Amino acid sequence: MDALPTVSLVISTYNNPVAPNEILRRIQKGTELPEQVLISDDGSGEETRELVARWKKESKLDIVHCWHEDKGFRKNRILNITLAATTGDVVVYLDGDCLPMPKFIADHRRLAEKGFFVQGRRAFVKEDEVQRILGRKGGLFSAFLRGKLHGLAKAFRFPVPVIKRNAGHRGLIGCNLAIWTEDLVAVNGYDEEYEGWGIGEDSDLCIRLYNMGLQRKFVYGRAIVFHLDHPEANKDHVPDSLKRLQETIDQKRIRCRQGLDRHV
Repeated sequence: MDALPTVSLVISTYNNPVAPNEILRRIQKGTELPEQVLISDDGSGEETRELVARWKKESKLDIVHCWHEDKGFRKNRILNITLAATTGDVVVYLDGDCLPMPKFIADHRRLAEKGFFVQGRRAFVKEDEVQRILGRKGGLFSAFLRGKLHGLAKAFRFPVPVIKRNAGHRGLIGCNLAIWTEDLVAVNGYDEEYEGWGIGEDSDLCIRLYNMGLQRKFVYGRAIVFHLDHPEANKDHVPDSLKRLQETIDQKRIRCRQGLDRHV
């Protein structure tokens, strides 16, 4: 049997130290630890810096804090800086507003397969319940009993996972995504020409992986996370982002022009 891959977990964050603290707590209590945890920080202030320093000092996790100056939404740039610092065979991406379940790392380690990237699913915590959970005043089971969760079809661990192998465009999200490091390098990482939150950048990366010949393992019942609902950010950039994404599809682009190689 081949050895299981090593895992670098990347947690994206921006000026929200309470949620990453809960994520790190859950990762440390998980059934398996990643070999490396990287905080991909899009310019947060001192409170986040102090949180990471405390975790580095007091926890058993191998933590790296990757930070750049706050000049607006530049998530793709900090993700590339973070990618340049990874050491694992597989990079698992987790957004800073998503809480992982205990077997999250163990599941991704076993789902990894050459020729594929893994797309996990997410259930949701309603916005008015988020602070209660982050404040440890109630857990996910309590939220379930009070009707504060939705997307519950994606919330349960199945006896056998449901896996669809395809190159579909639906459901491409970066908050629960695992990719072999060598494949990320081959497509030059994230495209830093995207600006603005929420549309295009994760999809663009996955489309370029498809264009390189990979497929997706679209997984239900494993690698489960709960998204903490929040108000949406400004989306004025969406038309330009969608136009750029369509160009990646039409031109069958594999490598982006402004990507990982700027930071290696």
